[in-house]
Amino acid sequence: MTTVHERSESSTTSKDVVPDMKLEVIVLPVSDVDRAKSFYAGLGWREDADLPVSDDFRVVQYTPTGSGTSIIFGRGVTSAAPGSVKGLHLIVSDLESVRAGLIDRGIAVSEIFHDEGGIFHHQDEQGRVSGPDPQHHSYGSFASFEDPDGNGWIFQEITTRLPGRIDPASTTFSTVGDLAGALRRAAAAHGEHEARTGHEDENWPDWYAEFMVREQSGEALPS
Repeated sequence: MTTVHERSESSTTSKDVVPDMKLEVIVLPVSDVDRAKSFYAGLGWREDADLPVSDDFRVVQYTPTGSGTSIIFGRGVTSAAPGSVKGLHLIVSDLESVRAGLIDRGIAVSEIFHDEGGIFHHQDEQGRVSGPDPQHHSYGSFASFEDPDGNGWIFQEITTRLPGRIDPASTTFSTVGDLAGALRRAAAAHGEHEARTGHEDENWPDWYAEFMVREQSGEALPS
């Protein structure tokens, strides 16, 4: 017969289990719903819903390309002041290309900048230094833009995650652009590898694959 003591040792209480908690929605305060729709559609984001329930309640949802998190705005969805949300970060693997593409769409994007401290950017425009991170370190280069109400967005360039952030057994690329960028970086690194070894590497697909997995997971890159 199982004793009470044995049951207590073998059982797992709810406080011992940490469930998945996926951030999927950010609510934005806007003053003009249709103007906000036009802006976010102009970014190329996917429109998921526009539900005009009543004169006082309308729910609009957009999702950035490649993102698992969406934004919601509308009428009656938040009491926050329009334009009061700041510091929303969009992660990209090629900041220069993304910035140029949005400028071509007519979106006003700041110059690329890095922070004087090199860790994270300060609030507002404090500590901004013009140009990308001098060593092009992952996490270190930024650009900013605002929606028509002044809600603030930050682009942050990340190509290599810090160790422990990504499981190397589950490497994924959420967009064609991310995959293409990784392939270009692998090709450039492989060219340097061949120059160092002095011979052509016929096993380049495996080398590319190893480089891309290690780069994303933050492991030491192949030499």
